[in-house]
Amino acid sequence: MKNREIRTFPTTEMRVVRAEGEAPKIVGHAAVFDSPTKIGSGPWGFMETVKPGAFAKSIKEDDVRGLFNHDPNIVLGRNTAGTLELSEDEKGLAYTITPPETQWARDLLESIDRGDISGSSFGFEVKKQRWTEHDDEDDENKLDERDLLELKLWDVSPVTFPAYPDTDVAKRQHEEFRASLKSEQVETPEGDRVRAEKEEGESSTSNSAKMKMELRLRS
Repeated sequence: MKNREIRTFPTTEMRVVRAEGEAPKIVGHAAVFDSPTKIGSGPWGFMETVKPGAFAKSIKEDDVRGLFNHDPNIVLGRNTAGTLELSEDEKGLAYTITPPETQWARDLLESIDRGDISGSSFGFEVKKQRWTEHDDEDDENKLDERDLLELKLWDVSPVTFPAYPDTDVAKRQHEEFRASLKSEQVETPEGDRVRAEKEEGESSTSNSAKMKMELRLRS
């Protein structure tokens, strides 16, 4: 899983739902659609947006876990076991976890009830993405954009610290995109700048990765 990335949105929600005669469930959203988020800092960075439909294929086909803090040793649920339900709604990626009847799981539910643990996150691998270059001399703060179009979902997780623990994969993919522009960028006869967009069928992590470059006029 060397291409695995982790994202957390500050506007996601998580809570424990208890119904009479039923096991308690952890309910929340792990991702929010169409909510641009800055990835990276310092000398590099870009704006990233998860698009509606990004999880649709993975929800149907992949074996996804519900973990605590993305730790594979602390499994709360699994979609193939019927203890993790995943869906896309108008807000984003929704999940419902039925945790095991163990002491550590009961402790976690209590911590969520108290508000000690309130963040949600998801682990994923990019299958299809679109990059848009922004190289505006009049606006040095304008960042490149990355739209996540199709993702392989590894896990959804309640987390103690809603943060980005590792952005190495994202940084590498952004560097590959910028490097590709050296050979792909063109200028129109009218002198208009050109926006380059890259769509990946697979994660671009090796020289054998298949990429499709598309050039469009910047509006």
